[in-house]
Amino acid sequence: MNIQIRNWKDPLYLDDNLSIEEQNISKTARDFCKSVLMPRVIDDNKNKFFEKDLFKEFGNLGFLGSTIKDYDCPGASYVSYGLITKEFEAIDSSYRSAISVQSSLVMFPIFKYGSDSQKNKYLPSLAKGKIVGCFGLTESEAGSDPSSIKTKVVKKNNGYVLNGNKNWITNAPIADIYIIWAKDENNTVNGYILEKNDKGLSTLTIDNKLSLLLSPTGQIHLDNVFINEDRKLPLTKGWKSIFACLNMARYGISWGTMGAAENIWLNTKSYVEERIMFKDSLASKQLVQKKLADMQTEITLGLNACFQLGKLMDEKKNVDIAISMLKRNNCSKSLKIARKARDMLGANGIMEEYHIMRHLINLETVNTYEGTEDIHSLILGKFQTGISAF
Repeated sequence: MNIQIRNWKDPLYLDDNLSIEEQNISKTARDFCKSVLMPRVIDDNKNKFFEKDLFKEFGNLGFLGSTIKDYDCPGASYVSYGLITKEFEAIDSSYRSAISVQSSLVMFPIFKYGSDSQKNKYLPSLAKGKIVGCFGLTESEAGSDPSSIKTKVVKKNNGYVLNGNKNWITNAPIADIYIIWAKDENNTVNGYILEKNDKGLSTLTIDNKLSLLLSPTGQIHLDNVFINEDRKLPLTKGWKSIFACLNMARYGISWGTMGAAENIWLNTKSYVEERIMFKDSLASKQLVQKKLADMQTEITLGLNACFQLGKLMDEKKNVDIAISMLKRNNCSKSLKIARKARDMLGANGIMEEYHIMRHLINLETVNTYEGTEDIHSLILGKFQTGISAF
């Protein structure tokens, strides 16, 4: 049987369903990532180094806050944002984390819950990468249960005083502004904008991690930090606002992990085609072809599901459950693909030039943050049964 498909990588014709703008954005992101990020990723990962000025390059090409309209932001579709994260994570999860935090966890809450003056002050600079932000929610004793956060805020004079500690915060060591979530005297949670020069604010880099090595991850310490009243996000609605931010990040992760999986799959395919074993290429073996088929199937289904999700978001549909489903599924499937690829490459699977082991180690972390697989299972279980198992 002679099967004719225009693009063997895309059996469900995803590319044909993209608008011209989405195709152009995807190509721009892919070309940038391959020409600028790929040549440096091995050394930067080895040296645990993230060049902050890269944010300016991200911003100049419209990769930051891409779905926001006005404030020097592109106002692109959610599908476009997903395509960008896919290309960034195809190089390294750390690069996708960088733009995800800036776009989904810093710019989005300012745009959605901030005042006009806050939007005008921060969003244009964030969009151009002139300043970098981070999202301070997670604490050492409040990961999967964010309601257990202990960071406190007290109203004082014409402002607020914050005390507490945040942990595992992406971009914290290089951040210029911090979106901090804290509980007030009534145990109500709200968001606040802090700046790096605020007295009593300090950060510490987490340097002993074994995953996401080039991502600047740190702790935030707040010791009687006073901010003016105009630094509170006035339109926040408690936990609902926090989960809206997290869902934006989870959406990007759903696309991004498929980008990593696709990169792994294509690298593996090239390897087994060239690797001679028992006087023939590995790609000629039945088990190897079966594994490649499994990889392509999961990636194709995952990407097309992401496309459908993005279209629904552009139509302003309620997709909270779908986001949990795809974050859970795509993280899990990409991690399994990475593990299988490492095995298929044998000893070479741990060599840095094949990019498999680095992806694998990174995906171990991506599978955990923004909601573990188990937590999203409980969200999906509660949705279909109406019974909370938390």
